[in-house]
This record gives sequence, C-alpha cells and structure tokens, in this order.
Amino acid sequence: MIEEMRLRDLGVIAEATLPIGPGFTAITGETGAGKTMVVTGLGLLLGQRADSGAVRAGASQATVDGVWIVPESGAVAARVREAGGDVEPLGDGTAELFVGRSISSEGRGRASVGGRSAPAGVLADLADDLVVVHGQSDQLRLRTTAAQRDALDRFGGDPVQAAKAIYRDAYERWRAADRELTELTTARDERAREADELRAQLADIKQAAPLPGEDAELSVRAERLANAEELRIAAATAHDALSGEGDAPDASSLLAEARRALERAHDPVLEELAGQVADLGYRASDLAAALAGYLADLDETGPHELAAVEERRAVLSTLIRAHGSLDDAIDLLDTGSARLAELDDDGERVERLAEERDAAASALDEAAATLTAARTAAAARLGSAVTHELHALAMPDARLSVAVSPGAETAAGRDDVAILLAPHKGADPRAVSRGASGGELSRVMLAIEVVIAGVDPVPTFVFDEVDAGIGGAAAIEVGRRLARLAQSSQVIAVTHLAQVAAFATNHLTVVKAGDGSVTASDVRRLEGADREAEMARLLSGMPDSDAALTHARELLGLRAEAV
Repeated sequence: MIEEMRLRDLGVIAEATLPIGPGFTAITGETGAGKTMVVTGLGLLLGQRADSGAVRAGASQATVDGVWIVPESGAVAARVREAGGDVEPLGDGTAELFVGRSISSEGRGRASVGGRSAPAGVLADLADDLVVVHGQSDQLRLRTTAAQRDALDRFGGDPVQAAKAIYRDAYERWRAADRELTELTTARDERAREADELRAQLADIKQAAPLPGEDAELSVRAERLANAEELRIAAATAHDALSGEGDAPDASSLLAEARRALERAHDPVLEELAGQVADLGYRASDLAAALAGYLADLDETGPHELAAVEERRAVLSTLIRAHGSLDDAIDLLDTGSARLAELDDDGERVERLAEERDAAASALDEAAATLTAARTAAAARLGSAVTHELHALAMPDARLSVAVSPGAETAAGRDDVAILLAPHKGADPRAVSRGASGGELSRVMLAIEVVIAGVDPVPTFVFDEVDAGIGGAAAIEVGRRLARLAQSSQVIAVTHLAQVAAFATNHLTVVKAGDGSVTASDVRRLEGADREAEMARLLSGMPDSDAALTHARELLGLRAEAV
C-alpha cells in the first residue's frame, strides 16, 4: 500500500504531504485546489510519461516522493534489487520502499527506486504489481478485447489460469515446430545448393589429401631445389674446408696439429686449452658429416623434382584460396561431413517435423477448447455477479454479460471477449464503452473491480472522480462499494460527493490558499467537526449550514453499515 506521498511544485500545489495508509482514503477539495494533482503525482511514481507542463509556474522542477509498504520478499522487492536499490525491512515480513520522480521545467526527468537512480521504466514495471489507476479520461480500463479478456481471466481464477498455462505451453511448442518446418521448406533450394557446393569442396579436399604444415614444408623444399647448384657449391666448399678431402689445408688437420703442439708443452694452462681445441676438432668433424649428408640429399634430387613440388604447391594453393588456410581446409573434412549429413537429411527432417507440428496442433486444439470452456463458465459467473452489483448501484434493470467468441489465435488463446451492457429493460446489449452514459460507465467499472477483487485482489486502487455523473442513492452505493473494496485492497478516491467521502476511513482535503496557491498546511486530515464541515460544504457549498451539517452527520453514520 501507499503509506505517504509528498508533492512539491506540482501543478497548483507548492508543497503537500499526504498521509494515506490502509483502508479507504477520500480526497476532497474545492475546484482547482489540486485534487487531481494527487493522481498525477501518483502516475509519475508509477512511471507514466512526464510532462513539463505539470511543473508549478515559476518553479524550476516538480518532485514527487512516495513511501510504499511492500512484502519484504517477492516480485516488487526483487525488481527493486535488480535495479540496484533496496527496501527497508520493518520486521513483520513487510518493508518500506522509497520511490521518487522529478521533472524539470525544461522537460528533463529523473527517477529513484529504493535509494538508487533508475529509469522511469523500472517504476512502470513495479506499477503492474502495485496499483490500478482509474482516471477521469480512463474510467473503464477495459477498452480493448485483450484487456477485457485479461479481466475475465483474473476473475476465472485457478481453473482459467491453469488452462491458460497449458494452452500457452502448447502454443509455444506448435509455434516452434511450425517455424522450424517453414524455415526448412522455404530454404530447401538454398540448402540443396549448399549441399552440392559442400560435397564438391569435400571431394576436392579428399582428393588433394593435404597434411598439416605441408604447404610450409613444400615452400622450403622448392626454394632449395631452385638454388640447388649454388647450394651444392657452398656446401662442398665448406665440407672440403672442414674435412681435408680437398687440396687445401683443412680445419680438422689444423686443429689436430694445434692440439698436439699444446699437449707437448706440458703446461697445465696449455693442456686445458688443448682440450678446448680438441672439442673444436670434434665439432668440425660433426659439421663436415652434416654437410656430407646435405650434399647427398641434393645429389638424390632428380631433374623433375622441382616441377613435382611446384605442381603440389599449386594444388594446395587452390585449397588455401578457397578456404583461407590449409588448416581450415583440413578442418572442413570433419565439420563439413557433419553439416552435409544434416543437409542430406532434409527429406526425413521435413517429414519428422510435419508429424511433430501436427501432433502439437492437435494438443493446441485440445488446450484451446479447454481454455474456451473455462472462460465461458467464468463469463457467465462474472456477468451474473456484476449485474447483481449494478442493481445495488441504483441500476435495477441493468444486465451485464460477457461474450466469449472465436477470435484470432494468439499466445493468450483463441477467444475474443466482449463485456456487454443493457442499461435498462428493452435495451439490446452493447459494448460497455458505447452502451453506457458517463455515470453508468463509472458504476460498471466499479462493479467489475469489486467483483474481480473478491477473486484476484489488487494491492491499491486509485479512482479519480469515479462518481462523475451520479448522485443521490447511486452515490451512496458507490461509497459502500469502495468501502467493501477497501476490505481487501487499499482504496484512494478523489471525489466531489459527500455520499462517497462519508464511507472513507481516512479523509484528506486540499484547500486553496488566499492567493490561489496551495501550501503544505493546506492538505489536512479531517476528523470530527472539521470533517462534518467539509461534508456539509460538499453537500451545499455552505460548511456552516445547520441542515447540511445534519445531513453530513447522517451520511457519516452510514459508514458503520458499509461492511
């Protein structure tokens, strides 16, 4: 519930604090005093669009702050924490939630949730779980078929909700199967082309039989073969210089002679150096052997080997151009085979998916029929219950019915739902938004909310002049119904009728200051004689009239009979 709301520089209100609390709160005041700004402020706290025109003349910005009492755990608290804010536990399973909204005169706005800045969209998310607002321009929120269907589903309770959940699951399974089948059949030609191309690619790769790193090895081999004679001369020259097989003095012989000379000197230092010279001799011999092997490999190459290597490189280059790299071409042998098997299975997949879609469609038909039956049964009960309420709301001959008819298939079912009203005897039932006057529309909306709240209560209802267009006995019955609604929900009503305000457990009034502005002291909670005077003003415009005061006391006496 809303515990408190504070307004600053909103419309004609300079500053006001509204203690609200549980039960039924009535807000009254003179025309232009700013009663509707209460609803406007609440709308801002619920994420509605900010309008810079709502900023009080001469002020730089308007602000609205609210304190809600919410469950310490649950959807609201979870959404607040998801947005980075938190709630303040009160120790009884409930918690305080602080929310705020500001609008600058230039049109910029900010919102806060649970002590942290947040997008206004977070406030809108919370609104679904917190409050239902009925404004003067939206007396009946059940304007569309979808909204009327949702209202019927709320009233239908567990039987409708269970059938709706089964239908939604069946609908999603059917949609998934139908979508996959459609995509598969639509793209069949394209998939066939992909399969042909992939099959040709795999054949080329298999025929080439590439090895990992083969292209790099062949590049080195081709370079060597292209310069074979030059390499042979260099290797042979080096080999002769190390091994002594040529006519010139060789490194091995010279090192052996140096070693022997040092060993004959019989000096410890020279003997150590002789060992190092011996190591150089061994290394020279190893290098000579390696060069001999290199020369032998060159001698084994035939005159046509370079052509064969270049031909192989050309084959691999074709694969590299087609696939980006040789490794990618080799990888395609594994991944491509699996993809080709999938593409070649299209015929069987189409048949299998068609069977799955048909089975899902049958299950969907059954679920839709069950949901329609549940809604039809609930529609009869809803129409009867609302009609009974309308009779008590001074519409003794009114009949409300709820028609369930075949409609477009959606995730919510196959039903169109229409709420119809015959306001008096002999009238044909018409769509409720077209078949009722303003006063009748207000009572129909209230009757629907009272009936549905008995099954699926909303935490808070806000009514902005729900009593428009009515008076007398009908107004008294509206007050009674608001009081009954307040047994299960918090109710806030902006009203200009004493007959309605009389049933409130909390009466607030907004009073114009002498200069036309409203200050914090001009929003007051009324009790005792003050409340009687305000009721008399609502009745006659004269708060001091003895007759009006007597009537006001009589109306206040009716509150005890409301429950």
